[in-house]
Amino acid sequence: MTTVPRTTDLAAIRIWLTVVAGLIALMVLVGGATRLTESGLSIVEWKPVTGTLPPLSERAWTDAFEAYKTIPQYRQMNAGMTLHEFKTIFWWEWGHRLLGRVIGMVYLLPFLWFLWRGAVSGPLGRRLWLIFGLGALQGAVGWWMVASGLTERTEVAPVRLATHLSLALLIFAAIVWTLRRLAPRAEAEVPARLRLTAWGLVGVTFVQLYLGALVAGLRAGLVYNTWPDIDGGLIPKAANLWIQSPWWINLFENDLTVQFMHRMTAYTLFLLGAWHAFDVMRAGAGRTVVRGAHRLLAAILVQAGLGIATLLMVVPISLALLHQGTAIIVLTFAVLQAERLSPRRVATVAVPQAAVAAGQAG
Repeated sequence: MTTVPRTTDLAAIRIWLTVVAGLIALMVLVGGATRLTESGLSIVEWKPVTGTLPPLSERAWTDAFEAYKTIPQYRQMNAGMTLHEFKTIFWWEWGHRLLGRVIGMVYLLPFLWFLWRGAVSGPLGRRLWLIFGLGALQGAVGWWMVASGLTERTEVAPVRLATHLSLALLIFAAIVWTLRRLAPRAEAEVPARLRLTAWGLVGVTFVQLYLGALVAGLRAGLVYNTWPDIDGGLIPKAANLWIQSPWWINLFENDLTVQFMHRMTAYTLFLLGAWHAFDVMRAGAGRTVVRGAHRLLAAILVQAGLGIATLLMVVPISLALLHQGTAIIVLTFAVLQAERLSPRRVATVAVPQAAVAAGQAG
């Protein structure tokens, strides 16, 4: 039997991880706003410590602006920008980076405290160390992304943007999973196929999120603004889908191909979610499992509707951020459903039977 945290430590750990998850969700939305406002390249240096402070004098602001003027984005897109206009995009990127530092501290300091108390060990401790490692990697990936837009491009490389977002959401999903593992629940006795489709939904959701980031990085939502047709038909001509060479480049850099894949993956996600919602009822799964499947399907439908509206309205910032925020909800519901249907091999802290019954409602 694996050692588990004491009841008081368990409650504190759950509050701590909930706060971190909320901050990561906020970070993703701020990152989306930073991308939509073309603010991500306004800070051209990576200073993990001294960069915490913004410019504090007019001379410092002038120096930051002059540094921005040296990159292609300024010369090709923002030539003639005033210092006041520069400050607007600067604050978005600075806020995004500051929030990343805050998340690091909010995770690290309580983690060290729980380690000192001996409150985290075994599988829980290993999972928390893994999340910490992914968070450290995310900082480096963020700069790797920004660096791609400082010399030859007027924006960050779409693949690097998609990698940065996907890693952030992987960390978020790992925290949601860990939180759910700490909550009491009865084992769900269900056919193996339900577990398979639940995990399939998590996988397809991540693919869709990655493709959505590619669409954002390519600004592909600003073209082909019709639905359900795209480029004159339900399925574009193959010659247009594979116009670039080598062929695989189209999967990452062809606006039409990437947007088409994003649409097709959305349809796949909806069909798989609908099948799962039907199948859990047919299999006579418990009320909590059925409710979780229906919540997930409802979130997928809302997300699809927002995606269509965002496309047809040519990506207004408010609607685009709502679309991105709903994607986080879809991911959360998908991870929760997969956890509900997964067997637990690690004991949780002993709680009264009444608490177990209450946990089944979640």
